[in-house]
Amino acid sequence: MAVTITDVVLRDGLQDEPVVVPVADRVLIAEALVAAGVRHIEAASFVNPQRVPQMAGAEELLQRLPDRENVRYSVLALNARGVQRAVAAGAEEIVVVASASPGHSRANAGRDVDAAIADIATAVAENPGVRFAAGISTAFVCPFDGEVPPSALLAVTRRFADMGVRRIGLADTLGTAEPARVSRSLSYVRDALPNLEFGLHLHNAHGQALSTVGAAVDAGITRFDSAAGGYGGCPFAPGAHGNIATEDLVAYLHARDIPTGIDETALAATVVLIKDVLARAA
Repeated sequence: MAVTITDVVLRDGLQDEPVVVPVADRVLIAEALVAAGVRHIEAASFVNPQRVPQMAGAEELLQRLPDRENVRYSVLALNARGVQRAVAAGAEEIVVVASASPGHSRANAGRDVDAAIADIATAVAENPGVRFAAGISTAFVCPFDGEVPPSALLAVTRRFADMGVRRIGLADTLGTAEPARVSRSLSYVRDALPNLEFGLHLHNAHGQALSTVGAAVDAGITRFDSAAGGYGGCPFAPGAHGNIATEDLVAYLHARDIPTGIDETALAATVVLIKDVLARAA
């Protein structure tokens, strides 16, 4: 069994940093990730740059990313406006995101869950030729509402399935969900919707993310998001911790003889580059 890793440092990683990294430096990071063997990269977020200035220049970045065979770039959108911008910029895959909890939805998307999903559904229906995936924020725990019932997670997941989206990532946005809780909720939605492909987007508050990965792999999950250097967080989720570090995830999987296609030495050099880029931008 091989595992597919999507590195999200260019999006989730940089969005929570106190500096704005120039597009040219973001391209350098992308080139280093590709050279390390990363084949799936979440490169940008098409959100309001006034709210998230770190994601400004998404259109320019997409045009300058290294074009390599078997490398896929995705971008994130929270609403129809973001989808329209991403389509116009030539995005090859758009990850549409909604929250499983009403409190985070209002903070992150500026509207309740139903309204956010309805807006996304319209955009998906209007772009039948675009490849969409979905992400569900606060899938397990919300900073405003507390623990998210599996039934609430399933309701949002089902809405995405009704749009025709078949690949869905469940996010532990705070990084505080215990592995057993993640496993229970994941099993609940997989049992109800067995034809969907699920992945996990894990943050790492208490050093337990790798334990969650282990349980998920044992359950047959083969897609994970991570960020080189462990950067990241959500500006609209108080207490959110950084993503599980790609280098830690790769080392863990390799120790279990699970291939990733990623070179650990080159990845370590990429982390050094990211630190240098952030230092220059400060």
